Amino acid sequence: MELPNIFEKPEVSELINLALVEDLGPINKDVTSDSTVPPEEHAVAHLVAREACHLSGVNVAVEVFKRVNPELDCEILIADGAAVAAMTTVLVIKGSAQSILTAERTALNFIQRMSGVATITAEYVKIAGNPRVKLLDTRKTTPGHRAFEKYAVLCGGGTNHRIGLYDAVLIKDNHLASWKKKHGTGVGECVAAARAKYPGLKIEVEVDTIDQLKEALTTRPDWVLLDNMPPAVLRECVALCAGVCRTEASGGINLDTIGAIAQTGVDAISVGALTHSAPSIDLALDFVE
Repeated sequence: MELPNIFEKPEVSELINLALVEDLGPINKDVTSDSTVPPEEHAVAHLVAREACHLSGVNVAVEVFKRVNPELDCEILIADGAAVAAMTTVLVIKGSAQSILTAERTALNFIQRMSGVATITAEYVKIAGNPRVKLLDTRKTTPGHRAFEKYAVLCGGGTNHRIGLYDAVLIKDNHLASWKKKHGTGVGECVAAARAKYPGLKIEVEVDTIDQLKEALTTRPDWVLLDNMPPAVLRECVALCAGVCRTEASGGINLDTIGAIAQTGVDAISVGALTHSAPSIDLALDFVE
């Protein structure tokens, strides 16, 4: 699996620094380790996945350890995106015991959360059972941590939707309501106005009825978001969209329903639960020497 370099996003470095500042406070000190662990003490620690999971954030964990002490030796045994069994060692850290302890919780917070997102994403991909259909994330992410969580979706085999409000147009029901209130016209004109304003961006519009879809298709959006539709209706909508635009199913989709939806012919399925409901994975740091 080829993954992007998460550190190309400047906010990633900034957030790692912020997380360490949050933990070390205004005195920039781990007072417990400073008072109980000799500065010359050397340690070897294993970062262990205590439950089966898909990994994400191993490289972020390494960066945390290196920010605390660049002299720490970090050996990645299992890379991001891999599926691992319970009790697998994924990272070995050698060096100052004080530094390892200082970095421990921040490193774990990142990798536990990111691996949780990757793991639930992989489960959705597996149950969908249709490699032709893309599993998309949403903007329902932890504030400030979108770069980490969307990277984690990629680690689980998912696909990133738009990153934010700036890189694609997604016209939803409240946009349409506002447009209609001001202009007295419907979805077709709204799509046309968005394309005129931002001709270089992909245009997607949300519809929840077949009549709305037919009107939207007259302006040939790049995508339509088919909201809260049962499989039979989704199939009808897919047929209408053939040769015109791509289709995304969305709205309340879960592990019980995604299998049937993935067989309707839609191009993509978006699931907010990939990020807003992912539990953290049990990973721990164990001193072995």
